[in-house]
Parts: sequence; structure tokens; C-alpha cells
Amino acid sequence: MAKIAVYFVPGLAASSLIYEYIKLPEEDYEMYFLEWFLPKTNETIEEYALRMTKKIKHENPVLVGVSFGGILVQEMSNHIKTKKTIIISSIKSNKELPLRLKVAKTTKAYKIVPTHLFSNIEILVKYAFGENVVSRRLKLYEKYLQMRDKKYLDWAIESVILWQRTKPDQNVIHIHGTEDGVFPIKNIKDCIAIKGGTHIMIMNKYRWFNKNLPILIQKNNSKNEES
Repeated sequence: MAKIAVYFVPGLAASSLIYEYIKLPEEDYEMYFLEWFLPKTNETIEEYALRMTKKIKHENPVLVGVSFGGILVQEMSNHIKTKKTIIISSIKSNKELPLRLKVAKTTKAYKIVPTHLFSNIEILVKYAFGENVVSRRLKLYEKYLQMRDKKYLDWAIESVILWQRTKPDQNVIHIHGTEDGVFPIKNIKDCIAIKGGTHIMIMNKYRWFNKNLPILIQKNNSKNEES
């Protein structure tokens, strides 16, 4: 029987290294990792997603995305048929955005986000991971945040805030941490809730994912809280 191809998209500004601890059974799965590339001028997220699908070489793959990558894989699934679309620490529609980002959309405050300051890794970590990180961990996070181009960052932040999807895709499997500081779970509907999970739980709760991703790929779990 052919192995199932699973494609992973990282979060905003991050590289696929955020998935370095994720391991799926090699006899059943092949893992592929997609990286961010620079958007074209005035490119929509729908257009960008179509370009990203050109990097997929298998029919009916599983798509997995974290945070902004979760938004992107949902847009990618509009262009290709997928076996499953799984999002982690993300949102299924713009109705799940936190209030501060809805306000930013209304006031257009996102247009004055000083992305040129994101060369300061501490600032970028806060935006990408929602973490107040102590200095001894900054070098660790710096390894993961490799897409720091201002054009990309401006585009990515605007794409999140202006995302047009208003109705969730009922086929999307959503895994979310109860302590997510970027997309608070109080705004999230119909998800598998991971107790104590933060926005970076793909890295520090990887054992849960290694155990449960194969189960979710083969069969959609009921949406209840997991520990």
C-alpha cells in the first residue's frame, strides 16, 4: 500500500524546523516540509496559496499547518484535493481572530507595525510565538524564525488580519492549546483542545502530536479536550 504524503507548513516567519520533533511511522507516512517564499507585489493569500500548491508532488496529500501556516493550508485546500487538512494553533475563519486584531483591521493599525524592527529577535518572537521569552531561550527561537524579510512580514501580517474567510470548513481538523496567547481559545469553536498547550505547543507537546496525528489522519477524532 502506498504511503500517505503529509506536507507541513510552518508558522509566520518560521522555518520547517519547528517540526523537528514530529515523527510519523515511516512504514505508513512520508513527511514533506514546505518553506515560505517571498510574495509578489500585491499578491493575495489565495494567489500565494496556489503557488505553494505547485510544490506538492502527490495526489490527495494531508496538509498540516501551524498558526499562519494553518490559514495557508486551508487556502491551499481550495486548489487541490486533500486527504485531510489539519491546523494547529490557528483559526478557521476571521470570526476567530482576537479582538485586538479585529480592531487593527478596523483602524488599519496593522499598516504601521514596525516590521523593520523584527531584526530584533525578541520582538519577532513576540509577534510570531506570542511568548515573553527569557534571554537564554532567544537563541533557540532565533533558529526557528528564518524568514525575516520585511516584504514577507508586511504581507503575512496583513494577510492574517484581512483574511476573508467567514465560514469555517467543516472538514478541517483544528487542534488548539488552552493557553494559546496569540489566538485565545475563548474565540475558537469546534477544536481538539490541548490542556496547557501554548502557541508553540508543536514544539513542546510533540509527544501528543506524534501519538495522535496518525489517528487523526486515519479517522477524525471527536472534538474534546485532551491532556
